[in-house]
Amino acid sequence: MVFDSDNFTTFQENALIALLKNDDLQMEESEVWDKVILWGKANTPNLPPDIKDWTNENFKSLKATLQHCLPHIRYFQITGKDLLNKIKPYRSILEENLWDDIMSRFADPDVSITFPILPPRKKVIVQLPPRNVITLSSSIITLQHAAEISSWIDRRSTIYDTTEIPFEFKLLLRGSRDGFNGEVFHKLCDNIPGTVVVVNINNSNEILGGYNPLIWKISNHVNGYEYATTADSFIFSLKNGNLNDSILSRVTDESKAILYNVIYFRPWFGRNDFGMRDDAGLKKLHCEKDFYGKPISKANGWLSIDDYEIFQVCKNI
Repeated sequence: MVFDSDNFTTFQENALIALLKNDDLQMEESEVWDKVILWGKANTPNLPPDIKDWTNENFKSLKATLQHCLPHIRYFQITGKDLLNKIKPYRSILEENLWDDIMSRFADPDVSITFPILPPRKKVIVQLPPRNVITLSSSIITLQHAAEISSWIDRRSTIYDTTEIPFEFKLLLRGSRDGFNGEVFHKLCDNIPGTVVVVNINNSNEILGGYNPLIWKISNHVNGYEYATTADSFIFSLKNGNLNDSILSRVTDESKAILYNVIYFRPWFGRNDFGMRDDAGLKKLHCEKDFYGKPISKANGWLSIDDYEIFQVCKNI
């Protein structure tokens, strides 16, 4: 936790050395080396960004910065691959003959060397509980789709594994089961925070959808409609069939993220970006870029749908 903190490179040298002396860091030694080099670079002025551009003076400066830290690295506990990839480029900052001792010891564990061999750091083996079996009640999306949507909700740079989805997708409504009119939608889905809408488009592989972190409701505003503000809503297209890539489109005008309207309006994102209402046809979706960042379908306007589902998305405890 300390090594990964944002202000790690501002730590005092004595604090870093105290960490390096610790036997219980729960880290690979090559990772410890990476952090020491990171700290050294941050505290050595005038180093070129690319090591290929470094002069002998640059290496001497880094060596001076790290002179009290380097003796606490457990070089002889580092794998051969990491020695070549991580240590070798900086071998000139090591004590004289240390690199030769490291290579000799790696080639022959019984060879006599000059430098002391520090013991490996202790590692606590944590017995993890068995993974929960994750199920999904959907006729439109798969677990892979749910993992991708979950990653977008959590703003992750990588997609969750299907065994690690942190949300339960609780089915609230399925059009083919419950009906496609606005009254059914508001009866089953209003006042429930955190919902995902998914729609499959007629005669295509397209699966479109949206995430609303707020609630759905019927507007009581004098104008008959009102917008709800959030920075966390998004709409999307999911890879499916011959559609190789998903599209994530986050809200760009936060003040117009979600539209509340009269009872015949079903889920509606932005002004025209993604929405359904009864008077345009019971099984139709409107899709056109407005207040979200990207278009999620090549087609604009009203699209015929086969079915739609709405899930409440709850964090697994």
